[in-house]
Amino acid sequence: MSETPTGSPAASPVEPPRAGALGAVEQRGIEPVPVPERRGNPLELFWVWFAANISVVGMPLGVSLVALGLSAWQAVVVAIIGSFGSFAVVGLISIAGRRGGAPSLTLSRAVFGTRGNAGPTAVALVSRLGWETVNTSTAALAIVTSVSLLAGTGGDAKSAPLVAVAGVALFVGFTVAVSGMGHAVILVVQKWSTWIFGAANLLILAYLVVNIDWAEVGRAPSGGLAAVLTGIGTIVAGTGIGWANSGADMARYQAPTVRALPLVMSASAGAGIPLVIMISMGSVLGASDAAIASSSNPLDAIRATLPLGVAVGYLVISFIGLLLSNHLSVYSAGLTTLTLGLRVKRVWAVIVDVVVTTIGSLLFLLVADGFYGPFTTFISLLAVPISAWVGIFLVDLIRRRHYDPEGLLDLTSRGAYYYTGGVRWSALGPWLAAIVFAALFMQVTPGDVPWYTGPLHDTWIGVNGMAWIAAAVVGGALYAVFGLRSAAGDE
Repeated sequence: MSETPTGSPAASPVEPPRAGALGAVEQRGIEPVPVPERRGNPLELFWVWFAANISVVGMPLGVSLVALGLSAWQAVVVAIIGSFGSFAVVGLISIAGRRGGAPSLTLSRAVFGTRGNAGPTAVALVSRLGWETVNTSTAALAIVTSVSLLAGTGGDAKSAPLVAVAGVALFVGFTVAVSGMGHAVILVVQKWSTWIFGAANLLILAYLVVNIDWAEVGRAPSGGLAAVLTGIGTIVAGTGIGWANSGADMARYQAPTVRALPLVMSASAGAGIPLVIMISMGSVLGASDAAIASSSNPLDAIRATLPLGVAVGYLVISFIGLLLSNHLSVYSAGLTTLTLGLRVKRVWAVIVDVVVTTIGSLLFLLVADGFYGPFTTFISLLAVPISAWVGIFLVDLIRRRHYDPEGLLDLTSRGAYYYTGGVRWSALGPWLAAIVFAALFMQVTPGDVPWYTGPLHDTWIGVNGMAWIAAAVVGGALYAVFGLRSAAGDE
């Protein structure tokens, strides 16, 4: 049974979906965008990625680098390499969106098969939901911290549960208001937010630069090569790799005449600039005050370093910055949910995803102990299967110049991408093998005691946190051997 544009079974003729005006809810689901409607340009994507990465979540990443044993100056270098490099990968995947006019995981059906694609799509959805949970939780903590400064209430979610719940509800409401509207609204919001809140962030950060204890920062010891490599892996996993399988979601509206290099640069520079600023500031704050790294509230850095009025102002800015990331993530998650098989309109898929992340964020805030341990473990775990998918998808992109629009939506045995029982084993097999191989080098440590340690964790790859690279390389190499030969014929 083939799918309608929203992912529902074909039943009766429907009005062709439109991109929608600014004030209209986007009606398009996962079906490829018609060529006449693809009028986007790379500068639009620059604003999208800049605004999405100006959030305060970059600061905990910077603190985590100091916790790994890096000096603040090493952390800056690591942030530059990890942020710009990982979002260059997002830009490469945007090329597929320009070619096929469809979301990343919908295009992935051409690589893995209409049924075989369920695995990578499920992982992508968990990743998006996880990041939305982190965004929502951090935004609620911004509200908790603001109220604690103004009213003297508890400074963490467990000591002020009602404030935390109110913060979650407020954040979720604003998220749905933007992500539910769709592509056209997101473009406008991201562009103007980049200018307004980017400038506000710079003013606050300039204040921090002037008032921080630089002597203490300078006394922080430097880490070795292993710590640097692990830090790069942490940043890559926590920034670009987390967004990689969303690269085509916004680029599907790009004009067919847009060249590949501007697409790559728009994502790399758009996200890299704000990320380097936020991660670097987080590392400086972490190096200046050891108590920040051990705090259950990552926004304690603001409380500890800014006077009352400035701190509250920055927390409000942080709340909005997190919204700019979250509504883009929720939009992408809605498309991924449709690709996975939920047969509803896109806006309802958005609401389903938001309900899940609301529950998750409340559990994270009111039940979980600590922030940095679960945060780092989450991004490290999901980096492996996502990296394996990235390796395979990019290798496939070398040969594939075209995607069959009807084949992407046809889930029947007659579909162009049904392959063998709906699975293209020359792609799914390498993906699974790459995950298993990478797991040999991993260690899962959300707290003080490891939950899992791979038999090869003590090797160079394992000690340096390079399992995600191993997954990408092995997945891409195996696919190049077994699947690339037929990629051109699968179009």
